[in-house]
Amino acid sequence: MKILLIRHGESEADLLKVHEGRADYPLTLKGIEQAQLMANRVKAAYTIDKIWASTLQRAKKTAEILSETINCSINYLDELKERDNGDLAGKAYENVKMPIKLLPHEKLGIYGESKIEFRMRAEQVFSSILKQSEGCEQIAIVSHGGTISKIIESFLQLPVVHNCMFVTGDTGIHLVEINKQGRIIHFTNSTSHLSK
Repeated sequence: MKILLIRHGESEADLLKVHEGRADYPLTLKGIEQAQLMANRVKAAYTIDKIWASTLQRAKKTAEILSETINCSINYLDELKERDNGDLAGKAYENVKMPIKLLPHEKLGIYGESKIEFRMRAEQVFSSILKQSEGCEQIAIVSHGGTISKIIESFLQLPVVHNCMFVTGDTGIHLVEINKQGRIIHFTNSTSHLSK
């Protein structure tokens, strides 16, 4: 099975320079254009059997544009939301700095998720998606940068504590595959569809 991991387009939080996470901002007009360019690329190169998407509106809209372009239905999962950043959600960068050296069990913000909780959520949702996608040749997962990073960690079977980082730009695409030989990374964070 080939799996496209796709991040949403630019959101209003990017322009407002606020911590997003669970804050539910919509796509900007640029973000909508980015999503359409991504969808056109996917249509030209892949045959997607199922789309899975986060329920936060920036990912939801990105998935809707993909769905309409390739004529494929969407399965929404709350578990694909971005990391729960608790009381940091929606606060301006200049007012609140992200803590850098949290221990794996320490929560992000008040009532947010720890690294361990976030990773375990990604493990569970990725496992569930794979199970529910049995028989599919190609699927797409439309989510968020942090969640995609955790899914890639799960895909690679990395330990919870490690020093790897997987970055995804607006509508960046990662292509991974699980087959009889094992697990393959074809490419990561490709945004060539945004080049003009």
